[in-house]
Amino acid sequence: MTTIGTRLFTLFRGRKVGRDRFGNTYYEERSAPPGQRKRRWVIYAGEVEATKVPPEWHAWLHYTTEAPLPEVKLYPWQKEHVPNMTGTPEAYRPPGHELAGGRRPRATGDYEAWTPELEDERRR
Repeated sequence: MTTIGTRLFTLFRGRKVGRDRFGNTYYEERSAPPGQRKRRWVIYAGEVEATKVPPEWHAWLHYTTEAPLPEVKLYPWQKEHVPNMTGTPEAYRPPGHELAGGRRPRATGDYEAWTPELEDERRR
């Protein structure tokens, strides 16, 4: 969801450059002020999620390339995009995390807990 200001700016000053496989639409300013480069921006399809910008469009947005790169073929071993889940109930929580039960597996015999007293004795 974009703001009304972005929608109006896009309507009056933007030129559509293209669309990616996620449905995001990319724009460039029709004309830039003297001595400045044209602004570039994206209007996201659905939820605003910066990780949904493919590499070929990321390069264009950040002025690495003059024109958007061609869409690359996805290979069978490549995974589909997964949004950043931080701060949501689906976020990764390692074993022992409070929100994942709070219990870690017991340590095996290959672990020895550090205590300052033992460390001082070994130095002497």
